[in-house]
Amino acid sequence: MKIEFAPRNVPLDRRLQTAAVLQWVFSFLCLAQICLALFFILLFTRFWLISVLYAVWWFWDWETPSKGGRKIPYLCNIPLWDYMRQYFPIKLVKTADLDSRQNYILGFHPHGILVAGAFTNFCTGATGFSTLFPGLNTYLLMLPLWFRAPFFRDYIMCAGLIPSDKESASYLLRRKGGGNAVVIAVGGAPEALDARPGAYCVLLTQKKGFIKLAMEHGAHLVPVYSFGENEVFDQVENRRGTWLRWIQERLQSVMGISLPLFHARGVFQYSFGLMPYRKPINTVVGKPIRVEKCEKPSADDLDALHQLYMDELSKLFEEHKGKYGVPEDTHLSFI
Repeated sequence: MKIEFAPRNVPLDRRLQTAAVLQWVFSFLCLAQICLALFFILLFTRFWLISVLYAVWWFWDWETPSKGGRKIPYLCNIPLWDYMRQYFPIKLVKTADLDSRQNYILGFHPHGILVAGAFTNFCTGATGFSTLFPGLNTYLLMLPLWFRAPFFRDYIMCAGLIPSDKESASYLLRRKGGGNAVVIAVGGAPEALDARPGAYCVLLTQKKGFIKLAMEHGAHLVPVYSFGENEVFDQVENRRGTWLRWIQERLQSVMGISLPLFHARGVFQYSFGLMPYRKPINTVVGKPIRVEKCEKPSADDLDALHQLYMDELSKLFEEHKGKYGVPEDTHLSFI
């Protein structure tokens, strides 16, 4: 395989963009494991008191992730994230106003490999969410497993990440006065196994939990489609029915996380590596779907709202696909 090396005279801005994305990829792939290992290693050194004191703090602070976390706006707006936005680049597109007196559930599609669009748009201020939708605070749901990693849990809470369980989402949606937007990558970890360039399918047909959650709290639903989310990584062939997909699905059912075998480019060469491609991501926020509060919705009402949500997501895709290079004869498919 011929290796394409990066030129030596790369502008400083592009180097900073690469560094910003590199730390993000490293954080999501390795940092939790490093933090866990560090916690236990310190116990067997003269710095053992650090781990002991942290363990006491951890016990006292155990429920914080499920109660809104600990988002720090200053850290969400540091220049690092703007460099990350420029790398792809990533753009947030508004199609309608969102009333800050209401609470919302934003359904993010597709999940992609590392949800770059969701993180940049809703966990940082790099794309101007607070300017486009003033008065709204965003919280991105993440697998609860990651909040059990010492030190790492505090790092991700700073960006507004909270566990992806009903208790955590309900805590925010119950808040009086509105102004809370819970962002859910609806397809979750299983959908990541279908993330590859040219794929326009979302795992949604049987996903009704977030619909029920919205009805129970009267939170309005907002479909979000991120064009380009599947384009930034390649994935090893794992079509349904192959032995690799079977193994991945078994591991996902046991561990709760999917393990897509993905690759893209490197830091100093463009032929292979785990750095995403520099391809644009355009995240389009659709019009809100009004939801009336119903603590015990019937199956028919649940199905009706679920179908309406799918129709609105499909409509959003069709209205905007031509702007972002999707072929006219390509349509969104639900699995």
